[in-house]
Parts: sequence; structure tokens; C-alpha cells
Amino acid sequence: QVQLQESGGGSVQAGGSLRLSCAASGINRSSYCMGWVRQRPGKEREALAAFYTGSGNIHYADSVKGRFTISRDSAKNTLYLQMNSLKPEDTALYYCAADWQCQTVLAGKAGYRGQGTQVTVSS
Repeated sequence: QVQLQESGGGSVQAGGSLRLSCAASGINRSSYCMGWVRQRPGKEREALAAFYTGSGNIHYADSVKGRFTISRDSAKNTLYLQMNSLKPEDTALYYCAADWQCQTVLAGKAGYRGQGTQVTVSS
């Protein structure tokens, strides 16, 4: 059973930074895609970044390029999202997502998703 557990959310002022973590378990494949998705109030779900474990390929949404960095610790099977220069519009519920292909994760249709961690950015 695939389980994804996020942590690291919180409240921060604009311009600040946060690092989200996602501990994954139960994924019995050597290659798969993990990523981050967010749900802002009144907006559609938005895929932010994805990491393919087989190749190490990384994809970013244009909205976060240059500000957010996705990384993974394979020994801990943990995915991270370093978020810098945060803006009030980054306020959202952030989810960790996983599926076999990054195309699915980046479409916001990953088969597996965590419970989410709230990020609130104040101006």
C-alpha cells in the first residue's frame, strides 16, 4: 500500500522560505515519479514539480521555476520541495503525489497523493 506523508508546512512572511518533505512507503518499483501539487483557494489543482526516480529527470511548472527546487533522498525515500521567495499567492494546501509516469503527475492526475500540508504566506 503506497503511503505519502507530507510535513514542513506552516506560516511565513512574503519573501521567506519553507522546505516541505514527503516520506514515501509501499512503492515496490525501482522507477516512478514523485511530485508536488498544490490547491489554492478557488483555483484548480496545480502541479508544481516532478522527479523521476529512474533517470533523475526533473520538471517544473513555469509558475515556480527559479523559486522552488525539488529534490529526493533515495536512501530515505523522501522527496523535498525547497520554496524560496514565497509570495502570498503561494498560499495553498501542498500535496505530495506519485505515479509511474511524470506525465500523469504533471497533469495533476497522480494515482497516489498524501493528505497535504498547509502553507500560508502573509504580506
